[in-house]
Amino acid sequence: MNNSRLIPSVDHLLRTPILSKLEIEYGHALVVESVRSVLDEIRAHARFERVFPSDEAICKLAEQKLKNQTQPTLMSAINATGVILHTNLGRAPLSTAATNAMSEVSSGYSTLEFDLDKGLRGSRSMHASELLKKITGAEDAFVVNNNAAAVLLCLSALAKHRGVVISRSQLIEIGGGFRIPEVMKQSGAKLVEVGTTNRVNLADYEEALTNGTAMVMRAHSSNFKIVGFAEEPDLLEIIGLTHQHGSLFIDDLGSGALLDTSKFGLAREPMVQESIRLGADLVCFSGDKLLGGPQAGVIVGKATLIDKLKKHPLARAVRADKTCLAGLSATLIHYLKGEAEQKVPVWRMIAMPLEEIHIKAQRWQSVLGIGEVIESRSTIGGGSLPEETLPTYVLALHVSQPNNFLRILRKINPPIIARVQNDKILFDPRTISDMEDSMFLSRLKSVL
Repeated sequence: MNNSRLIPSVDHLLRTPILSKLEIEYGHALVVESVRSVLDEIRAHARFERVFPSDEAICKLAEQKLKNQTQPTLMSAINATGVILHTNLGRAPLSTAATNAMSEVSSGYSTLEFDLDKGLRGSRSMHASELLKKITGAEDAFVVNNNAAAVLLCLSALAKHRGVVISRSQLIEIGGGFRIPEVMKQSGAKLVEVGTTNRVNLADYEEALTNGTAMVMRAHSSNFKIVGFAEEPDLLEIIGLTHQHGSLFIDDLGSGALLDTSKFGLAREPMVQESIRLGADLVCFSGDKLLGGPQAGVIVGKATLIDKLKKHPLARAVRADKTCLAGLSATLIHYLKGEAEQKVPVWRMIAMPLEEIHIKAQRWQSVLGIGEVIESRSTIGGGSLPEETLPTYVLALHVSQPNNFLRILRKINPPIIARVQNDKILFDPRTISDMEDSMFLSRLKSVL
C-alpha cells in the first residue's frame, strides 16, 4: 500500500484556519515553503509509519518552522560572565544617550551630509571631528568603520610602495585572524622589520630609517604581554628619531583609552592624548573598546595628513554610517562633559565599587533562594589590558551538569551567558546593568 496517499496536499492545508492566519502574518510564499518542508519529511518516513500527523499537527509543525526561519540570530543577550568588553557579545554596551542618538537619526532623515548654515551639501566627517579635536588635542580627526580600516587607510594613502618600519614584537594578530603584516601587504606598503621578538633598540630604528622609509608605525600590543628579557625604546625617542629623518610616525593604539586606567587599579594603558602630545603624526584606535562607543575606527592627528586620508578613494569604502557617527558623538560628549565614568557603561563597570557588587550578589542569592556568594575576578576583555582583572563577587550555583545548564540558559530569551569554574556556574553582577537586573532574575528563576 502506498501510505503517501494518506498525506494531505498543500492546497488542502492552506485552507485550514491556522495556515490562513499564518499567511497574513508571514506571507503566502513562506507558508507554502514551510508546509512543503514538513510534508517532505513525513513522506520520507511514510513507508515506516502506520499513523500520520493530523492536519492540525502538520500546521503546528509548519508554524514552528516559520518561527525558526524568521527568528533573528542577532539579538540582545545578558552578559553574566564578568568580561566587560566581551568580543563575542558585541564588546562595549552603549550609553543611553548614544542609543537614543542612533535611534533618532535612523528613524527618519538626518543632517548627515547637509550644512544647515549654507543650505548646501556638507561633510559627514565633521560630526565627530570637532569633539575628537577638543578631547585629544589633535589638529583634525576622521572616522571610519573600524580600526583595521583606519590602519589600512593610513598605510594605503601615505605609504604605498614605500617602507614602513615596525618592531618584530609588534607584528601582531588581532581577533578573527587578521594580522598586521597582511594589512600592510594589502595596502601596498613595504614591511621593514626591526629588532627581535623581545628586544628592539633605537639603533635598529636608526638603521632602518636611513633607507628613506615613509613612516614608522607602532602597533600597541593590547591583547598580549611580552615579559622577562624584553626591551624597547621610549616612545618619545622613537618619534623624535623618526621626525629627524623626515618620516611620519603612526601610532596604532587599538583600545582607544581616553581615561587613565591606572586610576582603577589596572595597568596603565597608553592614552590617545599622550601620543598626540608626544608628537605622533597620526593615532588610530577603536570606538567600541575602552572608548565605550559603537564600532568605529578613529584617526586623529595632523590636519594635512587627515585631509589626504579623506581624499583617498578607499575612504569612501570604509566610511562610517550615520548611526555610528551619532552614537560616537554622543559617547564623546560624555568625555567632554567629564561624565564618562558615570555615563559610559564600560567605565561605569570598571569603576563599580566592590561593596556595591557584593550587595547585588547577596540580593540575587536572597531572591533566588539558592547559591553562594564568593570572591572572584572580572576581566576587561576585548583585546584590552591583557591579564588585567578586577576583584568582584559572584553568585555561584552548584549544578549536576554545568555545561548542560549553560546550554539551557543560552536557549531562553534573552539568552543568559555565564561561565563555569570548578564545576560551579558563576554570575558576575559587574556586567549586568540595573535595567537588566529584574529580567535576569526572573529568567534565571524560571530555569531553576
